[in-house]
Amino acid sequence: MKDVRILFMGTPDFAVPCLEALVREGYQVVAAVTQPDRPVGRKQVLTPPPVKEAAQRHGIPVLQPERIKTAEALEEVLALRPDLIVTAAYGQILPKQLLDAPRFGCINVHASLLPKYRGGAPIHKAIIEGETESGVTIMYMVEALDAGDMLSKTVVPIEERDTAGSLFEKLSAAGAKLLVDTLPGLLAGEITPEPQDHDRATFAPTIKRAEEQIDWSKTAEQVYNQVRGLHPWPVAFTSYAGKIWKVWWVEKHGAAHADAAPGTIIALEPDGLVIACGSGSVKLTELQPEGKKRMSAFDFLRGAGSSIEIGTKVGE
Repeated sequence: MKDVRILFMGTPDFAVPCLEALVREGYQVVAAVTQPDRPVGRKQVLTPPPVKEAAQRHGIPVLQPERIKTAEALEEVLALRPDLIVTAAYGQILPKQLLDAPRFGCINVHASLLPKYRGGAPIHKAIIEGETESGVTIMYMVEALDAGDMLSKTVVPIEERDTAGSLFEKLSAAGAKLLVDTLPGLLAGEITPEPQDHDRATFAPTIKRAEEQIDWSKTAEQVYNQVRGLHPWPVAFTSYAGKIWKVWWVEKHGAAHADAAPGTIIALEPDGLVIACGSGSVKLTELQPEGKKRMSAFDFLRGAGSSIEIGTKVGE
């Protein structure tokens, strides 16, 4: 069944191992559909998405419609006569006309154990919420967000010091393996899809700017989970004396002073600033003051942060 015509749709690094696995297993990928090249960085260099680069390495034709729902884009995609569409973090909702076209349907590689964390930021959200496990679900795509019947799942433990970045890599690899393990049964009609329990569904929409700001009234555990859940992007932040600090890393520290309000700097240690939380405290060990480069707290306290005083507050 490896001669079925597969159309792959994906955009970021997460999707690349899935595309690579299809090629490695000998499936016929007739084209890759991905987002258009975008300006990146301070110099706004026009940069292709990772899936485009991967597809070009394998000589796979690439389509980059700005919007997949336009008549022109649909005509171009449907002309490829796909037997199966595989999506992985494509970034756009597919129209019904496209979902219904392939004879084997349209399946998605989703980075959560559905029905938990439907939406665009399931990896970040799983860590922020303090989950001890995540995983990948392969499901049929439907018009509702991540609500289709499930074909297969794999569980991936979340370690104590996992970040969004490290979990992203684990789930990306797990998703690629699960995809190629699932395809033979799917194409042979040997898998019975499992409907999701929609009453148990939770959602993980794309992270908003307000969710990146640390709320020091939360527990030390919650602050720690927020920082690692937003690492290495988009990165949590707080403020000090009217300036923004990006908070790259904190360690759980221990009990806070009983009379210290959340956000109070209660100690200055050689390797970090100890900050009171709503319950407990954390040690800020790596930061990026506004207008400066990322640095260790050790370097910060020896330089730009030498005037920081115990008893002053962050987050105001």
